[in-house]
Amino acid sequence: MKKRSLILEDGTVFNGIAFGSDRASQGEVVFTTGMTGYQETLSDPSFYGQIVTLTYPLIGNYGINRDDFEGITPTIRGFVVRELEEYPSNFRCDMTLNDYLKSQDIPGIEGIDTRKLTRIIRSKGVVRAILTATDEEVNVEEIVAHLQATPLITHHVREVSPKAAYPSPGRGKRVVVMNFGMKHGILRELNKRDCDVLVVPYNTSAEQILAWHPDGIMLSNGPGNPADVTEGIETIKNLIGKVPMFGICLGHQLFALASGATSFKLPFGHRGANHPVKDLRTGRTELTSQNHGYAVDAESLANTDLEITHIALNDGTVEGLRHKTYPIFTVQYHPEASPGPEDSNHLFDEFIDMMEAEKEKKHA
Repeated sequence: MKKRSLILEDGTVFNGIAFGSDRASQGEVVFTTGMTGYQETLSDPSFYGQIVTLTYPLIGNYGINRDDFEGITPTIRGFVVRELEEYPSNFRCDMTLNDYLKSQDIPGIEGIDTRKLTRIIRSKGVVRAILTATDEEVNVEEIVAHLQATPLITHHVREVSPKAAYPSPGRGKRVVVMNFGMKHGILRELNKRDCDVLVVPYNTSAEQILAWHPDGIMLSNGPGNPADVTEGIETIKNLIGKVPMFGICLGHQLFALASGATSFKLPFGHRGANHPVKDLRTGRTELTSQNHGYAVDAESLANTDLEITHIALNDGTVEGLRHKTYPIFTVQYHPEASPGPEDSNHLFDEFIDMMEAEKEKKHA
């Protein structure tokens, strides 16, 4: 068995068994709590630049299939598991998790105490780390010094957003999706409702978007700090009041910043498929799928035209917003549920209804 280590910037070392690629890799270590959905997790562009720890102990037991990808090319820096299943059992399985990570040149480590690692992240916050190359002899002090001197990356969205626009044709409502790192589940839900979709890069101008005469605009999820996405914020500012909008995750944060609010970094983020969120309008609680490291500052909303519609029941953070005047709403979680429960899938129907109502108003 090949060996490798996970070395954290505080000097903690986890020694385990290597799988996937043999190369070394560096990134932020985060954890996600879903019992299933590891394929969606490793292919989610919102994990760009991160080494992902799975808190559920047995990973790989149903393999990798052709249907559950959320992005074409994975952008994670590494995969950390307690136990890797080398002999998956599922009728949809096309290959093992190990073989898939090898094919994508992504390193993994198994056999470490993932509960201890999760506790470190929960107490100290997200930490930088290195996954060493297979069977590599390393100087821990040198690696720690290197990690502590390495600045955090700020160009996440630029790396995962497409370089050019592309269509996903339909005969229904015309929707422009600003792709900040879009999960395919969002596109799937729009296609399911027969939307005529144009997916555009994160730095597309408001003028270019409006020239397509959309019925609505979707602000997608994506990785990193929303304050770094200055082009997207400027575009959203110029779109507010022009067209109905629906924002998800990073799109929710960018809309808040474009409206005058601020955001902050959570200590260890919300990542998993079991986060309870309360709808303040109905009093209903829904279990949601989440993957984000930043949140909108509730106090900063006081002087904006936004109202809070949803809150996280675990920590009280903002989970949903609505504009007081214009047909725009956003949520911090993932109603397309990939992976996760489908409690909030109805929000796509609300988006369709909102576009229809706005169209009827204009033609009245």
